[in-house]
Amino acid sequence: MALKIIDHGSAEYQQMVKLRDDILRRPLGLTFSPEELEGEKDNMLIAAFEDDRILGCCMLVEEYPGTVKLRQMAVLNDLQGKGIGRALMNFAENIARDRGYKILRMHARANAVGFYEKVGYKVLGEPFVEVTIPHYVMEKQL
Repeated sequence: MALKIIDHGSAEYQQMVKLRDDILRRPLGLTFSPEELEGEKDNMLIAAFEDDRILGCCMLVEEYPGTVKLRQMAVLNDLQGKGIGRALMNFAENIARDRGYKILRMHARANAVGFYEKVGYKVLGEPFVEVTIPHYVMEKQL
């Protein structure tokens, strides 16, 4: 498995958008707008590949100086629980650390909180609804 930063608009990025649409959006009856996707051009786009097949992805977006937000974490359904998410998190945390960030924060879906707790994240505050489902703010000191 290869973990890498990918370029916005590339063929790899198109695979990333499709994976996120399949796993995160379509099940909720949602889609990406062209403006949303265009807005990702300044994000750190991270993906895991086996040969040319995308296995999982996430992105990092600066929230404040010193704080970066993890967004759009997705792993192919049939590969969840096989260490791809953990590898993506480690890779993303190392990139964030290397770029001087001290805190990694996210809006975690309620059904993913257990995964993030296992890799060291803490829940902050009460649940809230985002994209029609419950989420929690979680963060980790890098």
